[in-house]
Amino acid sequence: MDVEVDGILVAAHELKTPLAVLRQLALSLPGMDFSGEHIRSEMVSVSERALRQVNDLTKMRCLDDGLFKMEPVAVRAVCDDVTNELEQLFSYHERGLLVRYSNRARLVTANRDLLHSVIYNFLINAMHYSDDGTRAILTVCDCHDRVRVVIRDFGPKLPTDVWREMRKGWVSQPTSIAMRPGSSGLGLYIASKFSKYMNASVGAIRHRDGTSFYVELPISKQASLF
Repeated sequence: MDVEVDGILVAAHELKTPLAVLRQLALSLPGMDFSGEHIRSEMVSVSERALRQVNDLTKMRCLDDGLFKMEPVAVRAVCDDVTNELEQLFSYHERGLLVRYSNRARLVTANRDLLHSVIYNFLINAMHYSDDGTRAILTVCDCHDRVRVVIRDFGPKLPTDVWREMRKGWVSQPTSIAMRPGSSGLGLYIASKFSKYMNASVGAIRHRDGTSFYVELPISKQASLF
């Protein structure tokens, strides 16, 4: 494993405990006025998202050990879980979230936990980089012999170097993303690593008013029997 990336994973492991403590402290604060409750809610939300990313980074250490079982997964059910989890967060940040399903193949070969993380990271990106009052669109559709999950945002254009890496089907390391403030590209890196493990591919389509990130998953052989 790359030394720099390995250092990131070590640091992530060390951050897990203080982030959990921060979340618990925020939850235990006494009654507040409206402004205080707003701040507390934001503290809890930020710490929970950071903890999830730390957990994703620690999972990366286990990929080489083959600990994540591949099995038939209902892709729409995973998307429903993620969107239900993030619906309130999108609303809190004045973003909308639209879901469209048109896939005929309902089962893909994947690991449910890793697929959840891939879609989650793409949606968090969409939430951060869309303008107030806009919405992100999650679409699941058939694409040749695969199922494609697409998350469309309406934010700044994706830089050419990151777009080219996504076109290859993976991101080799976390990189900063110009015009997308506060991003280390870590979410894209995590999504890329998890997708590669699942024999899936990631990609991006640049639009004049945003970007579509997608993951393409192999259709389950069990599904093909029907």
